[in-house]
Amino acid sequence: LLLLAPSVPARSDPAPGPEEAGRRQDAWFRAGDEAARKAWHRAGKPAPARNLILFLGDGMGVSTVTAARIFAGQQAGAPGEESVLSFERFPHLALVKTYNTNQQVPDSAGTMTAIVSGVKTKAGVLGVDDRIAFGDWRSVATARVPTLFEEAERAGLSTGIVTTARLTHATPAATYAHAPHRFWESDASLSDDARRGGFPDLARQFVEFDFGDGIDVALGGGRAHFLPSNAEDPEEPSLVGLRVDQRDLMAEWQAKAPGRQAIWKQSQLDALDPAGTRQLLGLFEPSHMEFEADRASDKGGEPSLSEMTARAIDLLETRARGYVLLVEGGRIDHAHHANNAYRALSETVEFARAVELAVARTRPEETLIVVTADHSHPLTLAGYVTRGNPILGHARENTREGPRPARDGRGRPYTSLNYTLGPGHPGKSPLQPAGPKRFPHLDPPTFEPAPRPDLTGVPTDEPSYLQEAMIPRYSGTHSGEDVAVYATGPGAALFHGVQEQHYLYHAMVRALGPAMRGVEPQP
Repeated sequence: LLLLAPSVPARSDPAPGPEEAGRRQDAWFRAGDEAARKAWHRAGKPAPARNLILFLGDGMGVSTVTAARIFAGQQAGAPGEESVLSFERFPHLALVKTYNTNQQVPDSAGTMTAIVSGVKTKAGVLGVDDRIAFGDWRSVATARVPTLFEEAERAGLSTGIVTTARLTHATPAATYAHAPHRFWESDASLSDDARRGGFPDLARQFVEFDFGDGIDVALGGGRAHFLPSNAEDPEEPSLVGLRVDQRDLMAEWQAKAPGRQAIWKQSQLDALDPAGTRQLLGLFEPSHMEFEADRASDKGGEPSLSEMTARAIDLLETRARGYVLLVEGGRIDHAHHANNAYRALSETVEFARAVELAVARTRPEETLIVVTADHSHPLTLAGYVTRGNPILGHARENTREGPRPARDGRGRPYTSLNYTLGPGHPGKSPLQPAGPKRFPHLDPPTFEPAPRPDLTGVPTDEPSYLQEAMIPRYSGTHSGEDVAVYATGPGAALFHGVQEQHYLYHAMVRALGPAMRGVEPQP
């Protein structure tokens, strides 16, 4: 096990800033606080949790959970439908509304800000309330709101982030950053006005996070946003960093305090000296980490989500006080955007494995584990498919004579898993323009119309097969239906019914109780 040195420096305990007073005037915040207060009383004022682990399956809607459950069961040789993912055994369940204040179908920045700050806000912004002007760095000062991680550090708790996405991507960044644009991940991505004004990009905000002693463990991808543009990547020499200020933020983070270690490959993670490691930053890819289906071929070697989760828990469990840990299955979302169900489901199965590991490594009487998603994706299971049909295979339907291949109106086979829109449409998209594109998934696509393909003989269970989409688009989008939240441990009874997304923050703070000194809600 990876252990931490037992001694830690005294933590600062700054008083809440003016942003806290502003947040308490926010109607979303007040409504969430009141709903959690009532739920806490209905639950009999449960004993507080010492630790909180928030598992966030990015894009893991209910249809994804259902398909992944079947996928996991069939991998184990069962029909699949009766299988159960680890978190589906949790005793408490709720549904969560995911809309942003300006969008019916949300994005990950606004949704995660709601989850960790207790306010609903606009799409595409981080750590700010609805007063923010998108893309205007000057409006951050008045719209900034505290995050659960800032409050936890201020209260003396330890904090950790584990993600398969970039550490500066929307979900992890919402725990420590405040920005009017989620893609300002390095200084190269800032607007010219923001760069001239000295506004800190998201990687800088992670390194300069000054609550308590900083984030104690952070494991994920996104190395390029921390490295200078004149330096080769340690794993991919053909690549360089993205920082035009030529700062090496990994080295700066490590130098800020004794006992810090900054690493970039699994062998370094395995070889860490426990006695000399107090805080850990591991960035295992220039951008996002490999999909679980492709991880074995990674050139430098990188840990799985469950392995990173184990290391983070080992680090945090040694602390005298409790901790707050985020674990994100970030690449579920990315596979869905590509209409690639195989990778989305294998990512979800690994995510469930990480949850199972966390349950086994923690004490149920002191650790609240919450599993949810920030939003869903338009993945469907349809077609009156027979039980036990391969979840990624051609659809078969029941007849008096037994199961037979299902056919569309033209007599062609189809799969039961499909998407509403995205690159799985049979139309042909044009070649991408030459040169780097800052936000390719936002570019409007053009497609040549085409009929449904004939899938006869097509191996639709291959890892890189793209499920069909009804509407052509360069990248699939999110969907707007409710997502589920599963909970176990102290305070889990607070998660019930149908709730607004920002309610999750208030329920988690209620569950931590006295551990969150200085931010305890009113009884």
